[in-house]
Amino acid sequence: MKDEFISLFIDDAMTLDEKIEFIELIHADAAYKDDTLSFLQQESMLRSDVTHTTPVVDIRAETRFNVYVRRTWGYLATAAATACIIFFLTFQSPVTATVPYRFVLYQPEAKQVQLSGSFTDWQAVTMNRIGDSGYWDITVGIPRGEHQFSYILNGEKTLADPSIPTREKDDFGGENSILVVGV
Repeated sequence: MKDEFISLFIDDAMTLDEKIEFIELIHADAAYKDDTLSFLQQESMLRSDVTHTTPVVDIRAETRFNVYVRRTWGYLATAAATACIIFFLTFQSPVTATVPYRFVLYQPEAKQVQLSGSFTDWQAVTMNRIGDSGYWDITVGIPRGEHQFSYILNGEKTLADPSIPTREKDDFGGENSILVVGV
């Protein structure tokens, strides 16, 4: 609970009652105060100019239809058939605009951290280790709307985002975080 309070405080996601409880915990426990200050110093380092240069990764999951169309083009013998396919492809729904979103997770013991969610078609995307701080991050272009996601630690264990309290059970006995972007 204490680590969750620190994360909520850093993300400015606390209610007034949670802020009061957080301040009371800090005053009551010197070690907790020191941990909180340490996390805030690490967050300050993460927000420095170095982390602002993280490139936006635009993830577009390739569908079976797109793979079929790409292979089919190689087999088309006439220009008329190619023109027909291009004509029908133009009536696909337009590509939705994405919003850059930065995912940050503190997992100092992890050797690898991946992000997987509805916006990646549940494909795992490897996150970047930020020096020796124990933090991992990635900025991803995400379509506006509600999305489910989780982190994958060392290729095995799934973990919901500890800084996002809204969650939903998945079909495998775990939890996914619910993220709402630009709504």
